[in-house]
Amino acid sequence: MTERASRPRLVLVDGHGLAYRAYHALPPTLATSSGEPTQVVFGFATMLLEVLNDFQPDYVIVCFDSGKSFRQDVFREYKAHRPETPDDLKRQLDRIRQLLDAFGIPIVASEGYEADDLIGTLARQAVERGLDVLIVSGDTDLLQLVDDRVRVILPGRQRFGEYRVYDRQAFIERYG
Repeated sequence: MTERASRPRLVLVDGHGLAYRAYHALPPTLATSSGEPTQVVFGFATMLLEVLNDFQPDYVIVCFDSGKSFRQDVFREYKAHRPETPDDLKRQLDRIRQLLDAFGIPIVASEGYEADDLIGTLARQAVERGLDVLIVSGDTDLLQLVDDRVRVILPGRQRFGEYRVYDRQAFIERYG
C-alpha cells in the first residue's frame, strides 16, 4: 500500500515503543554468530522499512525516552507497576541508534521527557508548518493527537504489516 501525500509528510516514530514491540514479537534466538541478541534490531528495522515503503515520507524522526520522566517527580507511583526494561533489550537500543545513524534518520531525546511528549510537541510544530504527520507507535495514548492532519499507525498484534492507521474517522469507528 504505497501512499503519496499532497502535502509534505513527517513520520514520527516512538523508538522505545517499536523496540519494545519487536522485543516481544520475535524469538530471542535471533543473534549474531558471537551470541549478541539481534531480534529487536531486526524487528525495528523491518517495521521502519515497511512504514518508509508504504508511506514514503518526506521527513522521518525517531524519538526515544531519556532518563527519568518529570512525571515521576510529580507522581511517585507513575509507571511503578511496570517491570524494568530487560537488559538484552537495553543493549539492542544502541544498535538501533547505530542503524538510524546509518540511515541518516535523526534521533530526538530530551532528558526528563518520554518519547510521546516529544512526539506530541513535534507533531504540533509540524502541523503549524504545513506538514501532515504520521505517528508510528504501539502506545494507544498517542491516539489523542489524531486530527485532520495527524494520523497514528498502531502495529498489529501478530505482525507489524497488519498495522491499523487511525485518522479521525477510524478513531470514531473504533472508540465512538
